[in-house]
Amino acid sequence: MSRQLLVVIGDTLLDRDVDGSVRRVAPDAPAPVLDEESTTDRPGGAGLAALLAAGPGREVALVTALASDPAAARLIELLTEAGIEVYALPSTVPTPEKVRLRAGGQVLVRLDRGGEPAVPPDVPQAALDVIGRATAILVSDYGRGVARQPLLRKALEEARAPIVWDPHPRGPAPVPNVRLVTPNAAEARAMSGDAGGGTALAAAERAGFRLRQHWRAGAVAVTVGSAGAVLCHGGSTPLVVPAPDVPDGDTCGAGDRFASTAALALARGALVSEAVRDAVSAASAYVAAGGAAGAFATAPVAAGALPAEAGALADEVRARGGTVVATGGCFDLLHAGHLATLRAARKLGDCLIVCLNSDSSVAALKGPDRPLNKQDDRAALLSALDCVDAVVIFDEPTPEAVLTWLRPDVWVKGGDYSGEAELPEAALVRRWGGRTVIVPYLSGHSTTSTIEAARASSLSKG
Repeated sequence: MSRQLLVVIGDTLLDRDVDGSVRRVAPDAPAPVLDEESTTDRPGGAGLAALLAAGPGREVALVTALASDPAAARLIELLTEAGIEVYALPSTVPTPEKVRLRAGGQVLVRLDRGGEPAVPPDVPQAALDVIGRATAILVSDYGRGVARQPLLRKALEEARAPIVWDPHPRGPAPVPNVRLVTPNAAEARAMSGDAGGGTALAAAERAGFRLRQHWRAGAVAVTVGSAGAVLCHGGSTPLVVPAPDVPDGDTCGAGDRFASTAALALARGALVSEAVRDAVSAASAYVAAGGAAGAFATAPVAAGALPAEAGALADEVRARGGTVVATGGCFDLLHAGHLATLRAARKLGDCLIVCLNSDSSVAALKGPDRPLNKQDDRAALLSALDCVDAVVIFDEPTPEAVLTWLRPDVWVKGGDYSGEAELPEAALVRRWGGRTVIVPYLSGHSTTSTIEAARASSLSKG
């Protein structure tokens, strides 16, 4: 049996909780002063839905819009660590962020970044291809433009896999014939024009049937918080799925848990009614466990985060119609072979960004005696070369996360690859329409042989 693939499509944002203590009021304004103690990052929006769906034995892909900025870099890191394949669409606005400043578990203020919503200008072919391979599709619309992208909508209209659509009042209507739409009660009332009246379940039923007809959807499940969900499908009698009794908790992300669980159930071949029952149970358990904060372990901000300069450079080059080139490696002892590869790579475009393995990454790849030179020194030497325009340091064994964030047009490897098998990063680079090339490698030069020669010379002199 082939492995099931859930494709999540929608707007992703970075949620950041800054926790601390308030012991004084600012001397220059009537405002509390928060002494920061910890910071926790997690994907929000469609990213949270994908993260909630991910798990052992599950293949999850996320199609979303991300800019070349530090917020996107952090999101890529978190999502890649969870095993999610990210297909990043180009974005004309900064990656959205929601920063909550908290003391004693209470939010003092929330800072939103990212500007006005915008429809991504293009969709790489690889993103369209992954939609075609999906076993099930979840559209997690947060009203920021991804669900309005014409090429994506066309792909969704032609998709054979069952689609779950989690709508947003500022977003577009679902494409016709979606298997299940999952608004909450407030969204359903707003989108149906229902003025309310009667019980919450009665209002959800009226709005659900009206929206099902308007959207030409297979079914609409209106979630009503602790009361569960009302499923409006064929016939005039709704199915009411009550929620188990659970203590009050953080409901942020409960809709994402509901929708992602329903999509996974449909991917397994469940009936819509069975999918909604599973979703109500999962969402209730999620709230009882404390919401997103309880569902995931703390994800501290990584030291040495990807620099904004590299992303800004890539955006600037693309804006003027140029080609962004990237290459990577440890570059422990910079030698003539490295220089030949870097110069050849730079000639392939309008800027060259080097993805540099961090000290911990080099040690994991090469052994505890490496690197000989620390990452800051290696980065400084590379930056001093006239053929290198920027350097990005990454901690993972492979540059997958940084490449997904940076999205170079050309990824370059030195010619020590035989060409008989596909390069490891080639499939990844194709996700955004990039290409992978090999440039000639200066024979007789390698860091390992240089180190061995130096050690042999030292031993012979001793």
